[in-house]
Amino acid sequence: MTYAKIERFDYILRQLKVDGKIIVVNIAEALQVAPETIRRDLDELEEQHLVTRVHGGAVQYTSVRTEPAFLRKLQMQKEAKCNIARLAARRICDGDTIAIDTGTTTVHIADYLMAIEDITVVTNSIAAAAQFNLAIEERRMTGKVILLGGTTNPRQSSVTGAMTLEWLGNMNFDKAFLSCGSIKDGTVYDYDLDESLISKRMLENSKTTILLTDATKINGQSFYQICHLADCTEIICEVACPEGWQAYEEMWTIVNGGES
Repeated sequence: MTYAKIERFDYILRQLKVDGKIIVVNIAEALQVAPETIRRDLDELEEQHLVTRVHGGAVQYTSVRTEPAFLRKLQMQKEAKCNIARLAARRICDGDTIAIDTGTTTVHIADYLMAIEDITVVTNSIAAAAQFNLAIEERRMTGKVILLGGTTNPRQSSVTGAMTLEWLGNMNFDKAFLSCGSIKDGTVYDYDLDESLISKRMLENSKTTILLTDATKINGQSFYQICHLADCTEIICEVACPEGWQAYEEMWTIVNGGES
């Protein structure tokens, strides 16, 4: 049986009144739809102030006066970031060992994994680790998630520092998925020194590096350099390679609704 959106909304809200909390995978099974559909439903219901999203599901709506910086950034250019992440997820193959840095685009990659087997995910992003764990719980992937050690950075939902770099120094990856603060004159930048050092180490230890960037990052300049664009294998963005950047056109992939 196929349920219309309004029927799903009604079911979700009724279950919340009964249980106080709902789990995405349970609702998806009850309504015979994909977990991704329920997550989108919950996003809409949260926008209407009918539920509050929590890890793996939702609870009854609660008003929050302040919002962490990382969560605020997640909402900026969200459609473009999700489309970029959806395409990036298609680059992951069975058996891959991948590195994921801290970013509000890379954090979405796990949401779009389907039927991926035996991958190892290494990340310094607390938020990304939670999303990959959720993918395992929902049986959209198998494998393991390694959250790097280090000092927590609540503003970025990440861990950084000398310990993080030391752990990374002993690891090699098939693919690294990197975010950035900006790109200008062929150089990739970040706003945070510790984050930039971790992204750089991931690139150095990976066979393939895929940079995820939305259009707002183009021709901006942050303080800390991560790498040169030429060091990347592929750049995924929602707009075309800028005029004058011909040297990077072959590695530039344009997404439209998650399709290249």
